[in-house]
Amino acid sequence: MATQSLILQPGGHKMPLLGFGTWKVDKNSTADVVYKAIEAGYRLLDCACDYGNEVQVGQGIKRAIESGLVTREELFITSKLWNTYHHKEHVPQAFARTLSDLGLEYLDLYLIHFPISLKYVPMEERYPPEWGNMEQDPVPVHETWAAMEELVLGGKVRNIGVSNFSAILLMDVLSYARVKPAVLHIEVHPYLNNADLIKFAQSQGLQITGYSNFGPASYVELGNTSAQTAVPLFKEERIVKIAGHHNKTPAQVILRWLVQNKVAVIPKSNDPARVAQNADIFDFELSQDEMTTVDGMNIPLRLNDPGVYANIPIYA
Repeated sequence: MATQSLILQPGGHKMPLLGFGTWKVDKNSTADVVYKAIEAGYRLLDCACDYGNEVQVGQGIKRAIESGLVTREELFITSKLWNTYHHKEHVPQAFARTLSDLGLEYLDLYLIHFPISLKYVPMEERYPPEWGNMEQDPVPVHETWAAMEELVLGGKVRNIGVSNFSAILLMDVLSYARVKPAVLHIEVHPYLNNADLIKFAQSQGLQITGYSNFGPASYVELGNTSAQTAVPLFKEERIVKIAGHHNKTPAQVILRWLVQNKVAVIPKSNDPARVAQNADIFDFELSQDEMTTVDGMNIPLRLNDPGVYANIPIYA
């Protein structure tokens, strides 16, 4: 499968533009889903402690490597530091648990999941902690970042970055970082194109991973009212028209719009046919008019907002 990569700074490692997301993948099927994604040609796997399935992701990776489908060096594995582990002494603990669960010797990318610090929850009490503990325990980002840097210096992770950070928080990290963040991981879809934030981050040498690529589709089942009332992107008339012009699906058009903006994508599906379709986005190109049309769909509609579901308004 033909694919493309982004070059990460400062290390020069390649991050595939096409990845496979593991959020909301059921633990009982995760190992098979991951194996089949690798079999279909995906090389970037987006994981997190909070997703509760890293053990099973690791099983899928192990099976793929042992069967000769892929080598570890051909994979790009991302994971994320959860909100309850922001103190400097908890960062290496959380990282070690993720590495052990995934069955790996190193990660390609480790991200601060949210600019939110919650009270520490011992792993023997609850793992992953999820949003079960909402008690904030403020930790300066510079303390957490310094501990992340130590992971790089120790050779256990090749790149570090941030997720769900605003431009002003990114400016703060850049002002003191010894190891610069390589990636900004944010919600990006036609209803929330985050164009200004992406432009700024890219101007500072960061690459972008966009999550929730299909917008409302991932949030309807979570009871998100905004998602339930929005026009599904797969039925959005302008996207459907562009898809017809290229003999592609609406999903493929959305993913193509993102990768043409140099945003790495991490769609997921349990359907093998859709997994293959989502990967088939490198044999066509959207015109400038078509790119502008999709850009113009920005509302903006933010679907992953802790201010709504956790009363922590990081985007206020």
